[in-house]
Amino acid sequence: MACFVNRTILAALIALLLAPLSSMAPAAAATTRILAFGDSLTAGLGLATDQSFPAQLAARLKADGYDVIVDNGGVSGDTTTDGLARFDWTMGDHPDVVLLELGANDMLRGLAPAKAAANLDAMLGKLKAAKVKVLLLGMRAPPNWGIDYQKSFDAIYPMLAKKYDVPLYPFFLDGVALDPKLNQPDGLHPTAAGVAVIAGRIAPAVERLLGKPVE
Repeated sequence: MACFVNRTILAALIALLLAPLSSMAPAAAATTRILAFGDSLTAGLGLATDQSFPAQLAARLKADGYDVIVDNGGVSGDTTTDGLARFDWTMGDHPDVVLLELGANDMLRGLAPAKAAANLDAMLGKLKAAKVKVLLLGMRAPPNWGIDYQKSFDAIYPMLAKKYDVPLYPFFLDGVALDPKLNQPDGLHPTAAGVAVIAGRIAPAVERLLGKPVE
């Protein structure tokens, strides 16, 4: 009986030693899912799908060695109230990273900055509770609604970034706003070339959030 047990143990040990080395290799890193959640600036109004901000950002990140999927969660015309209303449903795909870009339509319509702040606050609170990494993409108001409105609106994004300790890209349209060569005829939405500028400027902030790419 003892001899049988010893042989059984010996056979098991040999099987372990002869197991394929590949079974001992670490699992490949999973693709990082990024959700760009916003309005028409994210959706790519007036552009082909591959010219949108999520598509161009994904191309830049992949070229830099990152294994990512950037989902387009932009809906043209959305205010922060609209975004909050669909937020839970959109987050059902469980992204690893969220790029939060909302507020431009609130500002263009002259909606109360306090309401926009409350809506963005609610979304950031949900993301914190879900332990999702966030890059807050800010917007700035022109002076046409008055200096008080401009100051109140522009203060939203730094305030929330500090409250939730998340990185802030201060102005989504930085380097593109008011440049007719980089905007569509409406003067509000970037051309494909304009989006390329935006994606190129935002990519380093996203990469800092992701860390070094896996070799």
